[in-house]
Order: sequence, then structure tokens, then C-alpha cells
Amino acid sequence: MSGVTVFGLCAAAAVGLGLYGLITNPQPLRKIIAFNLLGSGVFLLFGVIGRRGAAAGMGNDPVPQALVITGVVVAFSATALAIALVLRLFQTTGSTTLSNAAPSGTGSNPSGD
Repeated sequence: MSGVTVFGLCAAAAVGLGLYGLITNPQPLRKIIAFNLLGSGVFLLFGVIGRRGAAAGMGNDPVPQALVITGVVVAFSATALAIALVLRLFQTTGSTTLSNAAPSGTGSNPSGD
């Protein structure tokens, strides 16, 4: 088994685990971590695609490398923003989960008083 195949399988496993965690975990912080794992799998897959072209005798393609570097920077920024929002939610409500109940005391009065 070649190195490209191993890295491709690892990328597929990371994407699968990230999707599973994103779907099954209700906590926002765990969703952020699962989303980062999903993104890491996609970045690894792009790297494998760029390396596969170089292994076939063609020159190394710089486009997948540039996309991965840009994606890492954007993913870091989005993660920092998401964690800041979760911290703000915790400071405001005292909990990191969103409740299903509608907030009381806001909106129109249904009894018409």
C-alpha cells in the first residue's frame, strides 16, 4: 500500500469521524471540534490530490497547496470566532447549550392584556 493510499484513507476516516461527531453531539464545543476534524480531513485530501499528481510524473501542483494554506487560516479564524461566541453564550446564560423552550417575557402578550 502506497503512502498516497494511506493518507487518502486517513482523510476519509477524519471526514467520516467529523461528520459523525457533528451530527450526534448536541454540545456546541464538541460540534466545533468535530467541524475542525472534518476540515482537517478535507485539507489532507487536498494534499493527497496534489501529491498524487506529483507522484505520477507531473510537476507538483501549487494550487491545492495554496488552497490548503488559505483554508487552514480561514478555519482557524472561524474556530476562534465560534469559541468566542460559545464563551459569550456561557457568560450571558450560564450554559453552553441552547434550550428548546421559548424565552419568557419577550414578544407580544398572547392573552391580549
